[in-house]
Order: sequence, then C-alpha cells, then structure tokens
Amino acid sequence: MTLEADLKRWRSRALAAGIAGAVLCAIGLFRSPFQFYRSYLWFYLFIVGVSVGSLAWLMLQYLTGGAWGVVIRRPCEAAARTLPLVALMFVPIVIGIPNLYPWSHAKVVAADEILKHKQVYLNAPFFLTRAAVYFAGWILLSWLFNRWSEKSHGKMAALAGPGLIFWGFSVTFMSVDWVLSLDPHWFSTMFGMLFMAGQGLSSMAFLIALMVLLSRRLPMSQVLTPRHLHDLGKFLLALVMVWAYFSFSQFLIIWAGNLPEEIPWYLDRLRGGWQYVALALVIGHFALPFALLLSRDLKRNFKLLAAIAIGVLFMRMVDLYWLVAPDFRKGRFGLSWMDFAAPIGMGGIWLAYFLIQLGKRPLMPVNDPHLAEALEHGRE
Repeated sequence: MTLEADLKRWRSRALAAGIAGAVLCAIGLFRSPFQFYRSYLWFYLFIVGVSVGSLAWLMLQYLTGGAWGVVIRRPCEAAARTLPLVALMFVPIVIGIPNLYPWSHAKVVAADEILKHKQVYLNAPFFLTRAAVYFAGWILLSWLFNRWSEKSHGKMAALAGPGLIFWGFSVTFMSVDWVLSLDPHWFSTMFGMLFMAGQGLSSMAFLIALMVLLSRRLPMSQVLTPRHLHDLGKFLLALVMVWAYFSFSQFLIIWAGNLPEEIPWYLDRLRGGWQYVALALVIGHFALPFALLLSRDLKRNFKLLAAIAIGVLFMRMVDLYWLVAPDFRKGRFGLSWMDFAAPIGMGGIWLAYFLIQLGKRPLMPVNDPHLAEALEHGRE
C-alpha cells in the first residue's frame, strides 16, 4: 500500500473518531457545561503543545542546522500549519471563561483584595487580546516558514532567532493566562519554563512516534536510519531531564519557602488521591524514560524508541491533567467521562487535519541544500 493510501486511511479513521468524540462533547456541554470546559481545557493545552512545539523545533533547526532537523522538517511544517485550526479550537475556551476563571466574576473580584490588584492584568478583554497576539504570532511564523521552505534558507535562519524569542515569551504568558490564573492567588516564576520544556517534549515525542511509523513506507524507509533516530532520542532524553529539573526546582523552592500564598497549590496536588498521580509522573515522566533513554542501542531501535515516545506522550497528558484538574476538584482525585471524550474529539479532528497537511508536500525537502549532508549523516 502506498503512503498516500495510508495517509487517506489514517485520516478517515482519525476524523471518524474525532466526530464521534465531538458529538459526545456536545452532549456533555448540555449536561454539565462546567465539566465540559474543564475537560476541554486540559487536552487543548496538549494540542497547543504539539503544534506550537513543532514550530519551535522547526525554528531551532534553521537556527542551528543539523541532519536531525532535515528529516523531521515536513512533519514540523505540517504540525505548524494546523495552528489556524488550533486557534479556532480556542473559541470554546473564550465562551467558557466564566466557567474556568474566578477572576472573570466581578463579585469574586470585589470581595478579594488580591484579585483587585491583579484585575489590571486579569480581565477578559486583556486576556483575549493577549491570546490574539499569541495566535497571530504563531500563525505568522508558521506561514512564513512554510512559504519560504523551498525558497530562501537565509531568510528563515534570520527569522528563527527572533521567532524563538517570541515563542519563549508567548508560551510563558500563555501558561500564566490559561493555566496559572485558574488559581489566581498562586504564582511561580518557573511556570513558563516548565511549559516550554513540556511543549518541546510533547512535540518531539509525537515526531519520533510519527517518524517510526513513516519509516515503514517510502521514501522514509530509504532515508531514515538508526543514527537519525539516535539524534532525536537524545533530544527526548535531554527534555525529559529539563522537564524534571524545572518541576523539581519549582517544588523545592516553594516548599522550602513555606509561604502560605504558594504551598496550598501543591497541597491540593499531594492529597486526596492526587499524590499517586504525582508519583506516577515521577516514575513514568522521568525515572523510567530517563533510565531507558540512557542506552545508545535503545535509541537506535525503532520500535523501542517509538514505544518510549508514546509513553512520554501519555505522561504529558497526565502531567497537564495534574496541573489543571485539581483546581476544580479540590481535595479529591476524580475523572469524568468527558475527560476521555475531549481527547478523542479534539485529538481525532486535529490528527485528521495534520495528516491532510502532511500529504500536501513530499516527505523529504528535495530542494534543500543540506539534504545530501543529512542523508550522508545517516549512513555514517
């Protein structure tokens, strides 16, 4: 079966799952709107992470060079081209602001001195303006890099540096706006860096799993080698360590400071069943992938590296759920059926659109002046 036929088959299945999940979400919206918006938010953050993280990898490759970026360029470009859809998916969050964010209620703000001081920043018009800036910047960068992909590498290298700076700032403010402000009394100076590492990790794990899947079909079966996978596996290992470093540093600083404004956020996530989720993150998000990815041979094994990447993707979803859900489920762990419907609906629709974009261009950038170097790198 040809790659084109496979992509069409995968698109159909993803779209069918997405439509089914969307119908379930619509039912959930009418039955329990509060739960719908909460379930929607946590997985939406995952979709944003994969899409915007892929754009960051694209910019990093143009800035630094290297064979690793040539082989994943087309998937990165395809993921970046899904950003208009991701922006459209933000509409339910706009509608659900009163269901998600306590600072959006005038009575709550009026009775809270801290929120009164933060109201200059935490208000719906400014919240939406910032979101528009994030999406406008991401979509513009995606459009420029995709447009110039086969024309001017000099321009892309020049734009990559400022683009990565914008990515860093936008993801930092995004994490504050969309996640940290769920509990507007809490704050962390490391939260933005934690989300930057998380986006890089989510997107790299997705790209590795995709590349292994594509390696069974032409042209990737003749291009992708264990050395290419080894390079990508090293990035995955590095980001696992960076995520763990930021996560533990934030926990240690807040716990050692023992300040009443900061400690409750962790207390909500270390009791009532959430402590087991935290333990699962320590093991599944750091200890296990870290130990496995230390092996050079494993990073060159297509099936094993793909399995680890899929495991990391799952733990990324668990991590985002651990960050978001306790703000709504004070003191107890819990799951709703909509926590499963939202990923199926959004994930299926996003994946179907991604596969459409992936099929629009050859998987290898045939006119890239560094293509021969990338292919030779894999044979060394």
